[in-house]
Amino acid sequence: MADPSSYRPKPGQIPDSPGVYKFRDEHRRVIYVGKAKSLRQRLASYFQDLAGLHPRTRTMVTTAASVEWTVVSTEVEALQLEYSWIKEFDPRFNVKYRDDKSYPYLAVTMNEEFPRVQVMRGHKRKGVRYFGPYGHAWAIRDTVDLLLRVFPVRTCSAGVFKNAARTGRPCLLGYIGKCSAPCVGRVSAEEHRDLAEEFCDFMAGRTGTYIRRLEKQMTDAAEEMEYERAARLRDDIEALKKAMEKNAVVLADATDADLMAVAEDELEAAVQIFHVRGGRVRGQRGWVTDKVEAVTTGDLVEHALQQLYGEERGDSVPKEVLVPALPDPVEPVQEWLTERRGSNVSLRIPQRGDKKALMETVQRNALQALGLHKTKRASDLTTRSRALEEIAGALDLDSAPLRIECFDISHLQGDDVVASMVVFEDGLQRKSEYRRFQIKGFEGQDDVRSMHEVITRRFRRYLAEKERTGEWTDGENASTDGASAEGATLGNVTPATATLESDTTGNAFAGNAFTEEDGRPKRFAYPPQLVVVDGGQPQVAAAKRALDELGIDDIAVCGLAKRLEEVWLPHEDDPVVLPRTSEGLYLLQRVRDEAHRFAITYQRTKRAKRFKASPLDEVPGLGETRKQALIKHFGSVKKLRSATIDQICEVPGIGRKTAEAVAVALAQAAPAAPAVNTATGEIMEDEEAGASVTTTTGSPEEPVSAGASHERRGQET
Repeated sequence: MADPSSYRPKPGQIPDSPGVYKFRDEHRRVIYVGKAKSLRQRLASYFQDLAGLHPRTRTMVTTAASVEWTVVSTEVEALQLEYSWIKEFDPRFNVKYRDDKSYPYLAVTMNEEFPRVQVMRGHKRKGVRYFGPYGHAWAIRDTVDLLLRVFPVRTCSAGVFKNAARTGRPCLLGYIGKCSAPCVGRVSAEEHRDLAEEFCDFMAGRTGTYIRRLEKQMTDAAEEMEYERAARLRDDIEALKKAMEKNAVVLADATDADLMAVAEDELEAAVQIFHVRGGRVRGQRGWVTDKVEAVTTGDLVEHALQQLYGEERGDSVPKEVLVPALPDPVEPVQEWLTERRGSNVSLRIPQRGDKKALMETVQRNALQALGLHKTKRASDLTTRSRALEEIAGALDLDSAPLRIECFDISHLQGDDVVASMVVFEDGLQRKSEYRRFQIKGFEGQDDVRSMHEVITRRFRRYLAEKERTGEWTDGENASTDGASAEGATLGNVTPATATLESDTTGNAFAGNAFTEEDGRPKRFAYPPQLVVVDGGQPQVAAAKRALDELGIDDIAVCGLAKRLEEVWLPHEDDPVVLPRTSEGLYLLQRVRDEAHRFAITYQRTKRAKRFKASPLDEVPGLGETRKQALIKHFGSVKKLRSATIDQICEVPGIGRKTAEAVAVALAQAAPAAPAVNTATGEIMEDEEAGASVTTTTGSPEEPVSAGASHERRGQET
């Protein structure tokens, strides 16, 4: 626990102007981000007598080891910078709303030549019109099914669309009149885009125009005695009215507004939001957060507004936002919303009438959401805490292992050997810190040696980060051997062992794998309390030996064997057997199975890339465009292999030198004989012929081979 007076800025150092400040811990991680109208007054409030601080604020300032700030010109800039830093650094003491689900939206891809109507989740894409969010995807599909009678917009995927265009036959929706079939030219691209625009207008609430237009067309058709056409128009009108009835009118005058309600107690808060468009409730969403900082209802509203509209622009921000309490001060937030919309936004508390009545409904939903969350979380927290305590007791640890890292090895009969590292914190997955490795220090299948290499590389980087930040001196490592000293610098990582890939970015990195001291999460900066390996006694011994060579003696190691689900410890001849009903064993199994899944997924990705490799990939200077031109000209690699150099030169863009290089590459890469199923005599495809991926099993006697039983291969099958 740090003493706040040890890093308190000197009097007069802090400017009396708007700005954003960051508290960092001893590892330089950003643990809290805040904004202030006056940095001097706000920061001074953190360095008063600890007894006078809110308990959560007291925990934050005693966890921190330094504070820094950035001056801005206005409070709106401070709000924008605060949002950016919270999103970038993910500080542990800031309010962060956990969305309770991934909400589906009705999306119209106006960025395509032929716009498509579909259900979408996740991040919003540029050029796509979104409507929602909806509570359920089936609600979107029901609405779309009704509207396609009037607005027959394309709903098929790109593959189905291209296949219909190639064959000249539309899909079923095209035959029954629920698609205008632009794939076969029934309508032009411009006509289809007009249909999509009308669909968007109707979904945006401009419904009266289309209803009146269809009623007039129906009347005209009846007067002209075109009764069949009039009947179809009548059915279209009924379909539109039925789609409108799914969202009852709750606010008059076609109001566009978002209503936000907050239910809270001392520890947690739930936020519920109703999206009203055209006077109708178009969607609902909810968030829950831990109150890890001392916040008022107005502060919670401000944080929710940042999360809700931080990535939105234009009409996605409504004209009116109704809230239970206003942020203090309210002007910067309102100005920020206005800037994001591009026109004036009203942020206020409803006082009377329909809007106040609807706000009460939103508030009831928030109270129910908080109650449901607390019921679920009470059980969940109790279970996780019990699991961690059981693991600590079984492994004789001083405290519960709040951070657990698990490693697994995967390969294809000794080829494409890879490893995975998964992280669980407080019993929950931390996917942003998952890592994957390529084993290149040696050739062939050796799970024990692979485990030793991976553990060495992971903790070598940890030691290097400690040395870089000055967390230990040379004297602390005086007792380590030469391997430890060598492993303490990234500069000594050999090319054979320097390949590593990140799960989150997919980009390989080697050498100095750390970012600058900016508070962003480092890839290997934080040590676990427990290392779990997918394996038995040999794998555990290899992991422990790697840690010993690096001079690390404060991290526990264990292995979980699949065969009997035994827990193996270093230097122990007998395993620890946890009861089958143990929550601790269940957590270890989840950790091990996640590492197993992650390793196999990576290995299969590499295998697929290798199977898809072409001899043309080895031709220097031959890019993707010219490779495609060669295949298109000859039809296949087989025909290209039998072509002469002069025939290859006939392909546009291929000179004689390149043609000779292609011929040499194809001659050297002789085609492999097809694989045959010995039981049936059937010729197998590449994917079928490939052997199953193998992983370390945890059996202390032997590794599992490619022919191992389904039971011992676990998730792999």
